[in-house]
Order: sequence, then C-alpha cells, then structure tokens
Amino acid sequence: MSNRFFFGGSDDSDSGEDNLPFPKPLSRAAFLTPDFDPATYLSSLRNRHQTLEDLRTELRTRSQDIGKELLDLVNENYQDFLSLGGSLQGGDEKVEEVRLGLLGFKREIEGLRAKLDERRKEVDDLVAQRKAVRRQLQLGRALCNIDYRLHELEQSLMIAPDDAIQNKDAGNDHQEINEGDEYSDDSQEGNGSTSGLIKHVRQYLLTRREMERIGPHNKFIVQNQARMTKVKNTILLDLGNALKQNSGRDDQQLIALLAAYRDLDESHEAVQVLKERPS
Repeated sequence: MSNRFFFGGSDDSDSGEDNLPFPKPLSRAAFLTPDFDPATYLSSLRNRHQTLEDLRTELRTRSQDIGKELLDLVNENYQDFLSLGGSLQGGDEKVEEVRLGLLGFKREIEGLRAKLDERRKEVDDLVAQRKAVRRQLQLGRALCNIDYRLHELEQSLMIAPDDAIQNKDAGNDHQEINEGDEYSDDSQEGNGSTSGLIKHVRQYLLTRREMERIGPHNKFIVQNQARMTKVKNTILLDLGNALKQNSGRDDQQLIALLAAYRDLDESHEAVQVLKERPS
C-alpha cells in the first residue's frame, strides 16, 4: 500500500503538531484518466487525514491552477490562431471553383429530375390509357356476350329478326305471335316443356343482370331493349300456355312455373292466367 502521508521536519519546531502526518498533495495524474468520475474520486479520499474545508481549498486551488494553465495555453497559441487567416489567403479561388462546380452539379440534378418527372408523367398516361383500353375490351366482351345470349334466346324461342318481318304495313304488328304457326306441336315439345321454359327464364335473367351492370345509358343497351322486351313477352306467352295446360295434376310443374313468373317480376300475370284458366 503506497504511503499516503509525509511528516514534517523536527529541526524547526519541537511542538507535537509538527510531527503529525500531513496528506500528500492531490495527484495531477488522477484528473487525467479517461474514465475520471468526481464522485468516485472523492470517495477514494475518505482515508485522508484532512478536514473537509482543507480538501475543498486544495481542490479549489487545483482548479485555479488548471484554469491558469489553460489560459496560458490559449495565449501561447493565440498568435498562431491569428496568423491562420493570413495563411489561408489565396484560397478564395479554390472556394469559388468548388462553388461553381456545385452549382453545375445542382443544375444537372435539376435537369435529370425534370426528365424523370416528364418520363413518370408519360408512364402514368400510358398506364391510364392501358386501363381505359382494358375497360373498353371488357365492355366489348360483355356486349358481345349479351348479343350472343339474345341471339340464342331468339333462335330458341323462334323469334324472327326485325329486319326479316318489318315492312311498311306491319311495322308495329311483329310482337303479335300466332300460336298456331310458331308454337306447333313440335315446338311445344322443345320450347314449351317446363325445363325448356325455366332455361329460357334463367338465360333472360342472366342477360338482364349483365345489361343492368353495364348501365342503361349505353348505346348498345338502349338499342337492344326492344329485343329484350320481345324475348320477355315471348317467354311470358309460353309460360301462360304451359300454365293453362296444367290443370293442377302436376304440382311440381305448377310450382316451377309460378317461380318463373316470380323471378320475372310478373306474379300478377300468373294470377291473371290462373283466373282465366278453365277449371
């Protein structure tokens, strides 16, 4: 253990106080450690035979000495600091070159950014056009599908196209159907059967839902409303004939026919046919 104390000489005084141990001066190296901690350092001084006031005075003196040394160090290097500005003379040209270089680089970046924004706008426009074309393709496919289903229904129901039956004298009479001609015994077996009628109703409802999904303002939808009306009227006529022929002997057929009327939102038409059916 290192010696923490030193003793005063006995030649100058014979008193007992001169022979008492005095604490060594605070070590300068203790303040220079990288992990110096004031609280830890003060706790290490608990074995010093020294009053708190003396310790405080010694620390204050040490602080003043360090401050003086720092001031002397600044004064010694102050002249070098002042001469630093003179040594930097002639660097303005270099600074200007760097500034001009940065300005040029900034203009290049702005140009690239403008081109990038322009290209991004072009890409956005092309993507929007692609989406629009895709929507038009989907719409075209849906319209072709509607036309195909309508054509199938017209063929299955034996509805002649408008251009084949219209003329100047009978332009408004093409919706009147001759039951004896278009619904002969052979057609009754195919189109007049309950399963065939239900199939027609389902195809009609599917076509109507597709037309409603597209919207009533589409030109194709508007132009084909007459065809849809003709198909519906023909289906109702076939349902009416089948309902009249059913005399209550087949309950399942009757329920299927009434359900078809309901799906077509024509329940009142079914009631009217039942009232007119011979008992």
